Amino acid sequence: MVVKKSEDFSEWYNEIVELANLTDKRYPIKGMNVWTPYGWKIMRMTDEFIREELDATNHQEVCFPLLIPETEFKKEADHIKGFDSEVYWVTHAGLNELDIRMCLRPTSETAMYPIFALWVRSHSDLPLKTYQIVNTFRYETKMTRAFIRVREIHFFESHTCHTTEEDAQSQVEEDFVILEKVMRHLALPYFLLTRTEWDKFPGAYYTVGVDCPLLEGRSLQLGSIHHYRENFSKPFDIKYEDVDGTLKHVHQTTFGMSERLVGCTVAFHGDDKGLVLPPDVAPIQVVIVPILAKGKVEEVMVAAQRLRDDLKKSGVRVHLDDKDERPGSKFYNWEIKGVPLRLELGQRDLAEGKVCFAVRHDGTKGSFLRATTVEDVHSKLQEIMRVMNESAWKRLSTAVATIDSLENPPKKILRFGWCGEESCGREIETRTELKILGTPYIKEAFHAKCLICGKETDKPTYAARAM
Repeated sequence: MVVKKSEDFSEWYNEIVELANLTDKRYPIKGMNVWTPYGWKIMRMTDEFIREELDATNHQEVCFPLLIPETEFKKEADHIKGFDSEVYWVTHAGLNELDIRMCLRPTSETAMYPIFALWVRSHSDLPLKTYQIVNTFRYETKMTRAFIRVREIHFFESHTCHTTEEDAQSQVEEDFVILEKVMRHLALPYFLLTRTEWDKFPGAYYTVGVDCPLLEGRSLQLGSIHHYRENFSKPFDIKYEDVDGTLKHVHQTTFGMSERLVGCTVAFHGDDKGLVLPPDVAPIQVVIVPILAKGKVEEVMVAAQRLRDDLKKSGVRVHLDDKDERPGSKFYNWEIKGVPLRLELGQRDLAEGKVCFAVRHDGTKGSFLRATTVEDVHSKLQEIMRVMNESAWKRLSTAVATIDSLENPPKKILRFGWCGEESCGREIETRTELKILGTPYIKEAFHAKCLICGKETDKPTYAARAM
């Protein structure tokens, strides 16, 4: 690594993505990048953990078309207002101009809800719980950054319909449980912050952002959960017949996360040597590096191949690096790739009946008995996941500073008093050049005065530098 993470975070991030070969940005449309095999495997495994949790909670996977007619897109005025500067429009089919323009989905409410109006007829059809993992398209006007700020976005979104506001609220609470389980696989900590009125999702009753802390007071929004009430069901006429025969509009929720999950995994865990991947999402969990000596090459390679086969049979994602390179060069390459556990096997190790190991995330080294290496590797991978999660949540607690003045704020995520008035909130953002993330969804003990007007409040507000 040329650039240190602590010295130039942005440049370090760009360099690590390139060196680890997670994506190829040379596609001739800016912000529409190519997923390389290694990066795509991380994304696919993350997707599978999402699918696992959604399927377990009785969500049904669907796949809706990419194109949305302008007539449908306009039905929710607040929604189109929020995306009108980001939408890609299709105006022609070959040489023929279309009678009705179509947009590439920036998100899927206006694609899915006309069909939901056909699917939902009776209270027995509810709750309707669906999700899809698709690409969305938004014209990003700021500088693009791999996985974090792109124009073609790999996106998970769940969409649900419910009989009552209370049932929809229960779905929101279930989404928080799903989120916690998915994030455990990535060892990422996060805040749940209710967005301001001016920053909530267009058309939502309220939005809860999922924000992860990064260096020097930065945060990255990984996803969001929205309660819509009837804000979409009314314009799209999604109704059900209640038990008493009356027609009522459904209450709706959505939950979305994107490929930023990969970007945040890079940004949060990576160090000056390269990626640091949690074992659950690492394409290669264990790499075996044979330490070859003259006259003993074949014996060591046979033992290394046997070790690889034993680990593979036990379900470990393992790779044997048998390239003709020096061990030091191999160590360097696999550290960049972030492989959680490296095993080394040489002639001395064979003689002593052991296998040496090195843990990527903290650099610890040691050895396993060869007879118990398979069991020991599984235990070590579980330990790595546990330690990475514990360390991540400790970092979250130290990333925040509570302030009572805007004078010389520290380079941390800031926690402070705000009265809730937009004018005061906008002034805080202007004076600090930070973005207000919102207030904690889960109530925190707090008492302070608004930093601008001095009005007392018992609800803290968080602000950070956005990535």
